Amino acid sequence: MRVGVLMLPTDPWPQAVERARHLEALGYDHLWTYDHLSWRRYRGRPWFAAMPWLTAMAGATNRIRLGPMVASPNLRHPVTLAQEAVTVDHVSGGRFILGVGAGGIGFDSTVFGREPLTRGELAARLAEFVGLLERCFDEPSVSHQGTYYTVKEACVRPASIQRPRVPLAIAAGGKKGLALVAKFADGWITYGDPSNRDLTAKGTADVVRAQARQLEEACATIGRDPSAIRRIYLIGNTEERPLASASAFDDFVGRYAAIGFTDLVFHHPRVDDPVWDEPAAIVDEIATEVLPHWRS
Repeated sequence: MRVGVLMLPTDPWPQAVERARHLEALGYDHLWTYDHLSWRRYRGRPWFAAMPWLTAMAGATNRIRLGPMVASPNLRHPVTLAQEAVTVDHVSGGRFILGVGAGGIGFDSTVFGREPLTRGELAARLAEFVGLLERCFDEPSVSHQGTYYTVKEACVRPASIQRPRVPLAIAAGGKKGLALVAKFADGWITYGDPSNRDLTAKGTADVVRAQARQLEEACATIGRDPSAIRRIYLIGNTEERPLASASAFDDFVGRYAAIGFTDLVFHHPRVDDPVWDEPAAIVDEIATEVLPHWRS
């Protein structure tokens, strides 16, 4: 089991670097941040851009892997995102993971004056977005005329350090998104189903089990081994509080490992956040008391 931490890009830079280096020293496997212009209850507060933030973190760390959770088509074009991903991969020495998702319907979807897309349109846009990303990584020149994107002779060079390309992790929960994961992704990201009203531990586990079965069925349809796809669960959007103690986190890891997840990510505790307000000491306790057990 690999365990990572999601840091909100809102803190002063010296404080953020100190925290990231501490996480790396503790042995955490990956470091993530959200890709938004502003986000929910942090609207109006400082909020740094994800890709420059990750690029600078790559230069400030040595081992920990880094990525956006997740880069949004609301803000991104696949050609420029591919070029940025390759750049961060080189700056980090091959430690970058490109997380992408469909994009939501909040502020980021309307800030440029567009009407929010329907769920079906979000899924269709993501499919076109991911297909173009893949081509930009693989082909010397890319031209495309589609529903959402037009590209003429795009050339992304140099190639990434990681081969055959930067690892791609897709956030998905529905049938169409999971089929996209099966076709393109190296990793699958989920936190359950945001429309699910049962946010209990059992309710969420039931949802992700069903999603995992759908992913396996999608892989079987195209003849892909589902074990080739890492399964990444983002903690912190349900009623369960696995960061309440090291033993609670250990129990959580066991339950999600049994479902088949290979990676867990939790939000770094914050004293100023009404949801992720556990004592910061739990981060050290998990690293020393829980991670060694699951790595052995």
